[in-house]
Amino acid sequence: MFIIAYIIEGLATVLGLVLTILYWLILIRALISWVSPDPYNPIVQFLHKATDPVLEPLRYLLMPLTMQIRIDLSPLLAFFLIVFLQRSLVGVLFHIAYLLK
Repeated sequence: MFIIAYIIEGLATVLGLVLTILYWLILIRALISWVSPDPYNPIVQFLHKATDPVLEPLRYLLMPLTMQIRIDLSPLLAFFLIVFLQRSLVGVLFHIAYLLK
């Protein structure tokens, strides 16, 4: 059983790391968007390609609200979801791994 525990613990660690990296990429993208970056800059293109799969569905979900206030709230919702997943899903995986040891 301890082998499964270490596999689950490794999965939780990787998932936590991926969520943290995604959090920082979204934060950097949001900060850079305030200064009108060059869309042909490779860093800006990377940030868009890395974060669009997360932000586009949230933009669609928030479209009625953002059309009224004209502010993109998808990064804020993404932050909340990432923190929720880190605290709940990653925490649960670590707890399951602890119980299996």
